[in-house]
Amino acid sequence: MRKQKIVGLSDVKMIYEITKHAKKVMEERGILDDWVEKTFSSPELIRPDPKDVQVEQRFRRIPEFGGRILRVVLNKTVEPKRILSVFFDRAMKGKL
Repeated sequence: MRKQKIVGLSDVKMIYEITKHAKKVMEERGILDDWVEKTFSSPELIRPDPKDVQVEQRFRRIPEFGGRILRVVLNKTVEPKRILSVFFDRAMKGKL
């Protein structure tokens, strides 16, 4: 079952779904919904996925987690946007 969220940015609303896989890894890794929402709605960096044109990667530092970089991977071609995976990206350390 997918979890649907509405994220508000002033008067702009964004809707997204979180896949079972993404929710599972969030729970396993202690990644908070708030961190995912902030990374989704206000990323510090957005990159296309090198292997799939439908997929986008969004990055944001999480000060509450030692400044580590959270990567949110989503399918940008569907509505609502679908978050596929979420993880702290060691390879991005020092790059934001």
